[in-house]
Amino acid sequence: MTPPPAIILGLDPGLGTTGWGVIAVEGNRLRHVANGQIKTEPSMVLPRRLANLHAALYDVIRQQQPDGAAVEEVLGNSNAQSTLKLGQARGIVLLAAAQAGLIVGEYHPSIVKKATVGTGGADKKQVQAMVGHLLPGVKLTGPDAADALAVAITHAHHLASARAMERRNSAI
Repeated sequence: MTPPPAIILGLDPGLGTTGWGVIAVEGNRLRHVANGQIKTEPSMVLPRRLANLHAALYDVIRQQQPDGAAVEEVLGNSNAQSTLKLGQARGIVLLAAAQAGLIVGEYHPSIVKKATVGTGGADKKQVQAMVGHLLPGVKLTGPDAADALAVAITHAHHLASARAMERRNSAI
């Protein structure tokens, strides 16, 4: 395996608001680089909202120049229409990252919570508090940005674990 990316873009997809967060990985240290939220206008037709999401995310990727990305998986809910729209937004997020040539990790929300807080059942406030602890001085632009940073942190931990396992296996 190759070493983890130096710059990781975490993404929390949503049609109304997509959170993004960028961290730098320096050995075992994590450092906050940037975070934000991309909002789409609910009064616009769906194709225009998806196009706007793609364009805004493209700008974030171009400005931040990440080496890799991680995206939170979508959980279904009782409203099939909402789940479908969320899935379409997630598809746009994956497309933008792939078009930029990024390798993308995907994580279930419970894995993100467990990696960040220590329990898969953590609530949003606990995730936000732990992101603040792990990235001292971070100023969060909102809860979706905090979730995106948690996804990036999860990806950094998983890459470090994979790298350590590879070193152990090659030493045997």
